Amino acid sequence: MKVTGSHLIVQALRMEGIDQIFTLAGDHTLHLMDVMAEEGFKFIDTRHEQAAVDMANAWGRITGSPGISMFTSPGHVNAIPGLALAYHMESPVINITGSAAQNQLGQGIAQQEIDQVGMAKPITKGSWLISDPSRIPEFFARAFRTALAGRRGPIHLTIPVDVQNAEVDRSQVHFDPPEVYRRSGQVMGDPVLVREAIELLQGAKRPMVLAGNATDSVNWEDLQRFLEIAQLPLFTEEIARGLVPDTHPYCFGFADGRVNRVSRRLEEADVVLLLGKKLDFTVSFGGPPTLAADVGIIQVDPSVDQIGLSRGVDVGILGDVGAVVKQLAQEAEGYRWTEHPIVEELRSTRDAQEQDLDSRAVTSTPLHAMSVHKPLRSLLDENDCLIFEGSDFSFYGTPYYPSLCPRRWFTNSTLGMIGWGVSYGIGAQAALPQSKVVVLTGDGAFGFSGMELDTAVRHNLPVVIVIGNDSVWGIDYHQQVQLFGKSVATELLPSRYDKVAEALGAHGEYVEESHQLRGALERALASDKPALVNVRIQASPSPLTEYIIERKSAFTGS
Repeated sequence: MKVTGSHLIVQALRMEGIDQIFTLAGDHTLHLMDVMAEEGFKFIDTRHEQAAVDMANAWGRITGSPGISMFTSPGHVNAIPGLALAYHMESPVINITGSAAQNQLGQGIAQQEIDQVGMAKPITKGSWLISDPSRIPEFFARAFRTALAGRRGPIHLTIPVDVQNAEVDRSQVHFDPPEVYRRSGQVMGDPVLVREAIELLQGAKRPMVLAGNATDSVNWEDLQRFLEIAQLPLFTEEIARGLVPDTHPYCFGFADGRVNRVSRRLEEADVVLLLGKKLDFTVSFGGPPTLAADVGIIQVDPSVDQIGLSRGVDVGILGDVGAVVKQLAQEAEGYRWTEHPIVEELRSTRDAQEQDLDSRAVTSTPLHAMSVHKPLRSLLDENDCLIFEGSDFSFYGTPYYPSLCPRRWFTNSTLGMIGWGVSYGIGAQAALPQSKVVVLTGDGAFGFSGMELDTAVRHNLPVVIVIGNDSVWGIDYHQQVQLFGKSVATELLPSRYDKVAEALGAHGEYVEESHQLRGALERALASDKPALVNVRIQASPSPLTEYIIERKSAFTGS
């Protein structure tokens, strides 16, 4: 039986249980889209290609199965920022792009010809062109295996139109099932090193644990059991947020000390256990000011390249973090543990921070950011999903909203990109149809992808967007004013984004006074349609901005 390359692509995706595509239609994918539609695939079509990748990013992180984005050649250019964010977030995404036929490529310039593979290579785990339809099973197996192995990440595949359209004899094409072409088990750590790690923790006076992005394989019960046996305080970031709820006695919230005052006390640790956490800039590459110069470091990671990358570590354990956590818990059972005084001190710091944030929620016009966060937090359930866009408004929220459930709490990762929040929230809502998804964003960041509300309306995805509208690019505005005495190109208008939402068919609310707020939030959450609450707030530097200004002032001596 003859089949086309497009039918083989469909089969490759079906074997992985995938039938959801995030896309924007274009000339070089029309045949593939037609076949997918005939085969019952579901499409969420967006207003911009970056938005589609951001949605696939959210889908991949939440479901654990790669999100699939698909575009034509110029659309690939627009998709690059989304791939860069997915690369930093380490999200499993497979990005498919069509191109002109191969017999036209390289003859001057073919229709829409660009080096798609080369453009994607620096910001993906793998970027390949499929030149032969019979090799589609091989390349898709490689794509899924690479996206999901070790530290996860995006993959790019360029598939020219002649490969999509070509007919091949089905009997000559071989597909292996996923359990054959990618492993399903976990790699254990060296038992000797596991014992060394436990002995180092056993001798510590101020041990702490930091769980990061390569914790996809961790079972929350194993991690919680380990913490309770060894009575160790935990900080979490990225995909580790919610593995142990922030309400647990040994969990102390978001690991970013720039916004969470509690995690700044990592500098007092004499031993730190890093679970799937890179020695990157967020921990000062393993030294001051985030960590003490003489701190003992235990690093558990699935990537040999990351262990001891920026500084030597006392114990480096290569293996799947989930498997090693289970080993650590089992080994810890053979020792006697007591709770160190630092744990109670961390609790006191956490309580003081919450009281400080609550105290800022005063009645004022315009409202303070905390005057929005305090009532909103009381309206949310533990299964609701929170997206924190990069803005002053959102960075008041990151130390305030607890993460109570895995894969329900997301912020903008080490890239620091803004403009992804609305799209990411829509993708999260597609992956979590039974949960409420709330995007917390600033007015500047909303402008990047606000038109994706149209996508949410067309696809009945009731994401709720809360804008803290202070009419400035807040993080940079406050740095300019405090460090240089004036603002430059960082002021905006107090625009009525709620009216934009209403014009697109969403529910819109505008809030200027504190007495209007709770009702507006309740109506938006209950509307069962995409909703936007546009809240006029005062321009107030968040904990992140205050931290940045303090550090820069100390560096310059100003």
